[in-house]
Amino acid sequence: MPTEATPLSAATGARRTPEVLTGSGAVLRTLEHLGITDVFGLPGGAIIPFYDELMASKTIRHILVRHEQGAGHAAEGYASASGRVGVAIATSGPGATNLVTAIADAYMDSVPFIAITGQVFSTLMGTDAFQEADIVGITMPITKHSFLVTDPAEIPATIAAAYQIATTGRPGPVLVDITKDAQQNSAPYVWPPKIDLPGYRPVTKAHGKQITAAAQLLAESSRPVLYVGGGVVRSGATAELLAFAEATGAPVVTTLMARGAFPDSHRQHLGMPGMHGTVPAVLGLQESDLIIALGARFDDRVTGKVDEFAPDAKVVHVDIDPAEISKIRFADVPIVGDAREVLVDLTDAWAGVPTDQRASTASWWSRLEQIRTDFPLGFAPPQDGLLAPQAIIARIGELTGPEAVYASGVGQHQMWSAQFIKYERPHAWLNSGGAGTMGYAVPAAMGAKVAEPDRVVWAIDGDGCFQMTNQELATCVINDIPIKVAIINNSSLGMVRQWQTLFYDGRHSFTDLETGHQSRRVPDFVKLADAYGALGIRVEKEDEVDAAIELALATNDRPVVIDFVVSRDSMVWPMVPQGVGNSSVQYAREHAPSWDAEDADLTGDPA
Repeated sequence: MPTEATPLSAATGARRTPEVLTGSGAVLRTLEHLGITDVFGLPGGAIIPFYDELMASKTIRHILVRHEQGAGHAAEGYASASGRVGVAIATSGPGATNLVTAIADAYMDSVPFIAITGQVFSTLMGTDAFQEADIVGITMPITKHSFLVTDPAEIPATIAAAYQIATTGRPGPVLVDITKDAQQNSAPYVWPPKIDLPGYRPVTKAHGKQITAAAQLLAESSRPVLYVGGGVVRSGATAELLAFAEATGAPVVTTLMARGAFPDSHRQHLGMPGMHGTVPAVLGLQESDLIIALGARFDDRVTGKVDEFAPDAKVVHVDIDPAEISKIRFADVPIVGDAREVLVDLTDAWAGVPTDQRASTASWWSRLEQIRTDFPLGFAPPQDGLLAPQAIIARIGELTGPEAVYASGVGQHQMWSAQFIKYERPHAWLNSGGAGTMGYAVPAAMGAKVAEPDRVVWAIDGDGCFQMTNQELATCVINDIPIKVAIINNSSLGMVRQWQTLFYDGRHSFTDLETGHQSRRVPDFVKLADAYGALGIRVEKEDEVDAAIELALATNDRPVVIDFVVSRDSMVWPMVPQGVGNSSVQYAREHAPSWDAEDADLTGDPA
């Protein structure tokens, strides 16, 4: 945590009398000491004192959003693209509750995020005062911790503690709720403060015996797989992962949250596992005899029917959060520790295993290469004459390149973006993985562009998701944040429609949006972009795709919105329906189906 020592008197060497600041002044000074340079927020009555201080700051840039949920997702995008903590600010009551979705999203995806909210006067709390809500109670289940501050003297230590909690161990969101009187009243400002977090001692260094046991299991394995989750990205362990993978020669799969943690171009990479993962990745896990899980949590979207997941595999589970280990799948070797430190230790331990004591993986690789040959990632051209969304997303990736940042909404376009863009580096792929939050893409891309202004930033969105948070285009225009937005417009809630097609006899109940396939466009996205001051482009023909993307890449004085009108019949393949074992992965509907609607558990969320 950044610190700044309390100044000493040059004459006596004694500590100076602490400066007296208002609580709101203490908030600002603490954020500055912590190295915060960008915040996203929207003022209101209970947070006005802090905003009065913030306007005078010379080091912190405030981005005024159009909705507090946008502030939260922008803070997430900022953190996910840069590895630094994101900060969002809101007032009490509805301002604070509008942050809840983003807080829950950050909690599910382990995003370092501090939410600062105003609260009514402490004397009014519990009286149902105007714009009062118990935001600490509301967010307790979806934060690493939630603080309530009523004394201005406690502000430096509380915000410093929030920073420490958010950024250490398993990263996540922390909420600091500050009453209006605590912001207005004054107290001596002491920095650095004393931080007392009893019981909070994240373990980063793994036990040596567990490392040795893991290396021994790997030596005995003839069908190993490295199952890489988002924890590898959060810990900054991608270089260590590459070294370990190359030392062992084991195949690697990267989850939806770990895309870019291991280069797609590397021969050992099998792709993304899970419900819409590549067939080599899905069957690689399923047929393995050893899974080394690194910062992954055996999510239901990866395992399919848990009882049938990788039945012959032993498990080495590495995670900094002990609560995740053996939560879903029993770990034969549990390792609690930071992924980066553990990977260094595992690599060293593997080097100590004599070559003649390592099982051969030659036949395993032969099997995996055959699966690669038999089941390449691809798609069928639409039969309705409209554009193929997969081809458009692939061209965005090819024309933009791996140094860009790609933020997606949730649904079909999210899966296609994970599948058809090639990721070569961490922090290039941002999405709402655990919560599956529609509306994530545009504000997250905005936050990413603030954090990484020299990178091209794309928001790849669906027409449904885009309509939830597109007001942040105004924020982008006013604050000179030139993101690129690709709307994959199939005029429907595409993933839900896909499930309705497959499992509900094509009864498309309330999933048609009428944004471009009917005689009217509600709304007309090009006109909407123009109204916001962005460049709006519509693409309906294949020969227009490249020119539109190239124009977007060449336009950097304002945001760009491209309305790609695509086929609503395009589906995401491969697919393992919920409640079905991964061995039943279906490459495409017409390719040897091994499940039907009666097999699938349809109680889950298709998004």
